[in-house]
Order: sequence, then structure tokens, then C-alpha cells
Amino acid sequence: MKRKIIITSDGSSSILMEDMDETYHSVHGAVQEANHVYLKEGLHQISKRQFSILEMGFGTGLNTLLTALEAEKLQLSIQYHAVEGFPLTAEEIQLLNYPVQLDDPNAIRDFTRIHQTDWEVEMPINSCFSLKKVRSLFEELQLLPQSYDLIYFDAFGYPYQPELWSEEIFIKMYESLKPNGILVTYACRGAIKQNMRAAGFKVERLAGPPGKRQMIRAHKISKETALNS
Repeated sequence: MKRKIIITSDGSSSILMEDMDETYHSVHGAVQEANHVYLKEGLHQISKRQFSILEMGFGTGLNTLLTALEAEKLQLSIQYHAVEGFPLTAEEIQLLNYPVQLDDPNAIRDFTRIHQTDWEVEMPINSCFSLKKVRSLFEELQLLPQSYDLIYFDAFGYPYQPELWSEEIFIKMYESLKPNGILVTYACRGAIKQNMRAAGFKVERLAGPPGKRQMIRAHKISKETALNS
């Protein structure tokens, strides 16, 4: 995989997969996208003060970093598991500009801890946020049932890796969610919605981040209700 660090329109870093011509984040703004999709329409929809999150697609660690900072800001207690099949190198991590791009005095501290934490070990990042990074392909990942309140689904786009957006993958995530859990993703393609519904989710279309018309928030309900929604 040939990867190149780029700067998106809001000034924040992302990565371009040169072989696929696909980016890790929206070129219209990596931080803008992450804040809109995963915090505004995901994290902020959870009414609990203590809950668990699964991130499918750790990537640059941006979603993890923003969530850790928000947990401390709002005094939430979050257990966070992040899955990644192809981790960045230390050299690539050093080129990411999130610690200086974000207007938060704790960004450098948390960014450093997130990326220095060993894989497969649960560790505190700050007083409100613990992280376990899991190195695995989505297809091979084993998840415990009813373990998470919220899932961030941040895989590469459907045209590039449609197998990651399959009914089988969504069934795995549906089963790992607690009752009334939710999943949020930047995508909103018809085939994705169909596979989500087949897995049991009720699919909600929402306004997307800058540069994208729509996104999805999916709710864990009975499969019969999802198919009729």
C-alpha cells in the first residue's frame, strides 16, 4: 500500500492511498467530517454518562483523539476499542498535524498516548477515556455480543472495498451492540442501507458533513422492524 500524507480543506491531515486514489477522510476537511459524523451524530446522541464505543477503522487515530478530548471535556466515562488491519508507521504518525491543528491544550498529550499505547492492551488515555487498539481485518474480527453502545464505522469507501460493507459485517456489528445501540458512518449508498436493514438495523439518513449530502445513523432494533422501515 502506497500512502501519502495530505492536507484537507480545513487544514487538517489525512492520508491518500495512492494505489486506490482513496483518502482516509473527506478532502473537504478531516476534522470537520469526524466532528460531524462521529461526535455530533454519534457520541452526542448517547444519553449515558458511562458507555463503550467500537471504532471500525482506527486509521490515523483522529476519531479516537476527538472522542478522548470530548470525553474529558464533558466528564464522560468511555471505554473505546479501535480496530485496524494496517496500522500507520511511526514516521507517518509524526507527519499528522492534529495535535497542533486542534484548539485543545490536551491534544498533544492524548495524541501521543493514543499512538504510543501498545496494541491489544487496554490503557487509560486521560481520566475519562480508556483505549484498546485491536489489530485485525474486519472479516476476521471476533466481537462479543451486546458489548457496545456506539459504533463508528469508518471503512474505506464502498467502491474500493465493498466487502467491508457487506450484510455479514453489519450482522457482526449489530450483534455486538447493546439494545438500542447505534452505528454511525459517513456513507449513504443504497446497497449499504440495504445490507444494514438485512442485518437488523433501522436506517436513518441525516445531513452529511461539508462536501457530502447525506450520511447514515443506524439503530439496533428487531430485524422484522428494520426490514419494514
